[in-house]
Amino acid sequence: MTTTYTTKLIETIEFKAQAIAEQWYKNVKINPKTPIFHKMPHDEAIDMALNFYSNYRKLFDTDNPFEEAHILFSKYAEDCYHKHIPLPQAIYSIILMRRHMWLIAEYEAVFETAVEQRHALESQSRMILMFDYAEYVVILTYDELIRNEVEDKFKALKIKSPFFKLWSGGLKEKTK
Repeated sequence: MTTTYTTKLIETIEFKAQAIAEQWYKNVKINPKTPIFHKMPHDEAIDMALNFYSNYRKLFDTDNPFEEAHILFSKYAEDCYHKHIPLPQAIYSIILMRRHMWLIAEYEAVFETAVEQRHALESQSRMILMFDYAEYVVILTYDELIRNEVEDKFKALKIKSPFFKLWSGGLKEKTK
């Protein structure tokens, strides 16, 4: 259930999505922890962030936030994987997305009174939980994509993969 204070945060993020994405891009473009983004075209990177910021409300307006996070962030992970973004950089870019969301909320003084600031902590806790889900889903998706790529290479070479027994887990377990 979305509280008034959370709604205020969500509305700020939706209204300022482009500005937040631009600030995020400026950061990943020069951040030494995200070198893959240094050469990425502006529009391509901005679209990655906007897709998240524009769908942020879905993570709150649901009875099952993990499923919504799974849908949103498995797509993000697949996009990152196909763009050859290393997993640590994909995860760090998500961390920076969260940071820039919260910075805009602080800068815009979304939570002005002491009561609003106390409730802001609740919103921040929920935001952190959503990003914890995001990081887990990105890792899980990368794991599955790598596993499939390795399996396909073994099949193409007509070699039985030794990883089937050694490399358990991933998305296949989730669907069992």
